[in-house]
Amino acid sequence: MPPALKALLAQILGAAGALALARSGLLSGLWPLLAAQATLAAGTALLLRSARWWLPIHLGFLPLAVLAHGLTRHFGLHPGWYLAGFVLLLLVYWTSFRTQVPLYLSNRATAKAVLDLLPPTPARVLDIGAGTGSLLRPLAHARDDCRFTGIELAPAPWLLGRVLGARQPNIEWRRGDLFSLSWSEYDVVYAFLSPVPMPAVWAKARTEMKPGSLLISNSFAVPERTPEQVLEVQDRRATRLHAYRISEGDKTCQ
Repeated sequence: MPPALKALLAQILGAAGALALARSGLLSGLWPLLAAQATLAAGTALLLRSARWWLPIHLGFLPLAVLAHGLTRHFGLHPGWYLAGFVLLLLVYWTSFRTQVPLYLSNRATAKAVLDLLPPTPARVLDIGAGTGSLLRPLAHARDDCRFTGIELAPAPWLLGRVLGARQPNIEWRRGDLFSLSWSEYDVVYAFLSPVPMPAVWAKARTEMKPGSLLISNSFAVPERTPEQVLEVQDRRATRLHAYRISEGDKTCQ
């Protein structure tokens, strides 16, 4: 079942459960009923095996909607502000509800660790789901002999990344889906996505990347695949970089 459909079903069942409690007389008052709906929706999401990050969304969705409605009436806020907020979030997160890949930004400690994994010779590096280019800019500054490409689908991060990296000639900035671009010409592909797309990422990597090239995944391992190296990054996230070397065997195991 698609994640968005799971979320809708959880909210509907949560509302139905809260309504049943109200009709039975077990609960009364607006906020107890909202708390019941939120709890039941989150519990339903757990039963449906939704990703953990859906839980705070279910817990806060209806209570925050009611609170926003109250604030609008009390302060006379124009509804257009909520539309503007929605549009802004849409531009930032775009199709995250479908891809289940939220916006993660790589920090400088991670960029330094990735720098140590790059080949000593000139190389072509691709960051899939590049966000605002927070990884590529320090890499491009440190390795002017390499060519770096970032691809990002969400409009707002893509635009910001394009502006911030405009003065670095060895960065190529593209807007598009990470799977739409061929990876065959790159020596290193870096991913900071989520657990959901990792099987598809590995399938594309072993199909298209050259033997000897490197796939680096920040935090999320490829299922049932042992990395060549796991690098511990000394940052607050306790980031782990999983490095997978593409071999001739990977090319034949289709």
